[in-house]
Amino acid sequence: MPQTWTISELAREFGVTPRTIRFYEDENLLNPKREGQNRIYDARDRARLAWILRGRRVGFSLADIIEMLNLYDLGDGRETQRVVTLEKCRERLAALESQRADLEATIDELNNFCCLLEDWKAGTPLDEIRRKHNAKLRSVAE
Repeated sequence: MPQTWTISELAREFGVTPRTIRFYEDENLLNPKREGQNRIYDARDRARLAWILRGRRVGFSLADIIEMLNLYDLGDGRETQRVVTLEKCRERLAALESQRADLEATIDELNNFCCLLEDWKAGTPLDEIRRKHNAKLRSVAE
């Protein structure tokens, strides 16, 4: 007999609320069987939920996740799904790398500003503060 899960079991396993799972049902991403009022999820639903949650964790939009899931049943051994998913993963990585570079630049700027303010608070003469921090700005620009 194939393994099945209730909504509570899946919610507990994946650390989400039943409402989250119902949301994905409403989006037609999961299609559990019904036994009276109970939802019964099969291995396909469980795998799709794992895919959805992983996609959300790494920042894919729901539209991207839907597109990737819809490629599962093309009959090409999931090759198209693999290629498209890899392309989207690479795009997401590039976006995150760019964000990281922006964050690092902002952190450096804030650190420099804090140093400037600390020097000012310590009573360092303004001319000396300007020379010190202009030298830092030049070295960063180079």
